[in-house]
Amino acid sequence: MRILIQRVKRAAVTIEGKERREINQGMCVLIGMTHGDDEKKADWLAEKMVGLRIFADDEGKINLSLKDIDGEILLVSQFSLYASCVKGRRPGFTDAAKPDEAERIYNYFVDKVKGMDLKKVSCGEFGADMEVEIINDGPLTFIIDSPEN
Repeated sequence: MRILIQRVKRAAVTIEGKERREINQGMCVLIGMTHGDDEKKADWLAEKMVGLRIFADDEGKINLSLKDIDGEILLVSQFSLYASCVKGRRPGFTDAAKPDEAERIYNYFVDKVKGMDLKKVSCGEFGADMEVEIINDGPLTFIIDSPEN
């Protein structure tokens, strides 16, 4: 699994041009799945993400986690995090998990995060056409890959 975390002042996702879900200060997280991803990797990434100290304390040091600031989180599936752009000019997606397996792990990850006692957890819809808007704070962006089992 791979996640891309963006520290945001606010973020929103519009699903199929209709439904809009939004958050205030916190994280917008894009989530990609590859072959062999499982619940153990999802658990590790969820814990790492929520505990990541990327928010400023009273002295301006990046020292606080999402829970510390009572922040919100927006989760969006993003299969292109596993795109390969090495050959040619068209990205290849063979490293991305098959849709049925990716959706299963994505839903597990969302449920795990929802159970972590956060102020607000919003999410996109797997496989839907989505528009994501963010007001990046910093900007600060981090990519985290799950460790191998």
